[in-house]
Amino acid sequence: MSIKNLPTQCIRTFDSHEGPVHIALYNSSGEYLLSGGQDKKVCLWNPETGLRIKTYTGHGKEVLDISVTMDHSRFVSCGGDRQVYYWDVATGRTIRRFEGHNQRVNTVDFNMEGTVIASGSYDTTIRLWDCRSQSRIPIQILEDAKDSITSLQISQYEIVSGCTDGNIRTHDIRMGTLLTDLISYPVTSVTVSNDFNCILTSSLDSVIRLMDRENGGMLNSFKGHNNSSYKIHSCLSRDDAHVISGSENGAIYIWDLLEVKIVLKGLQILLVIIQVLI
Repeated sequence: MSIKNLPTQCIRTFDSHEGPVHIALYNSSGEYLLSGGQDKKVCLWNPETGLRIKTYTGHGKEVLDISVTMDHSRFVSCGGDRQVYYWDVATGRTIRRFEGHNQRVNTVDFNMEGTVIASGSYDTTIRLWDCRSQSRIPIQILEDAKDSITSLQISQYEIVSGCTDGNIRTHDIRMGTLLTDLISYPVTSVTVSNDFNCILTSSLDSVIRLMDRENGGMLNSFKGHNNSSYKIHSCLSRDDAHVISGSENGAIYIWDLLEVKIVLKGLQILLVIIQVLI
């Protein structure tokens, strides 16, 4: 993606939430946008018009993360009420509610087929849930972390997670193995590259690192933003050419992946939709 295609202005605002918005993401085709906030609500938006299409209610506390299936028909949400909600997008109905974490749930993700949900919690565990079963008992509990699970992603047959104990863990569910990479600072975000070869990770030392999945080596580090106190997501563009992150100074930063230089900064993150992600 060339620099001329990077976002340079705010094109749409979404303002129906009451209080902070903790998560906003597109479905994989970019047809709709979901957001979750401190007001315990999940909102469905039309990104072209900015209109709110539907509101999903049920959470007892703030909504912290959302993930959408590849067929766009279902999504999962989690938050401070310690529960994982599995929703039907069109009807707004809760298909299932998974209980078992004993602290807030920070992060959730689907596998590619949309049949398994992984949830990571402040209680230091990752729990796997079967969407096809009527059972509400987790099919597996991963208990290797020593502190809060802040971010996770299911990538093929692996679960990559970040933790405030300063480690990135990769669980190979097929082989039953675990690989651990020490970052030494609390990890707030992990993203697997689109070619599955790298992990992009943010940590509370204001550094974003690109790690080699095969040997755990650091390929590049990206600096210039401020991230020392709060969880901030970072991600890669669709073509893996740019690194994108928010900052505690209220701006969005975009780096060139290969040249490791900031190519765009200063956009106000509040109410900005990052078109580059779709």
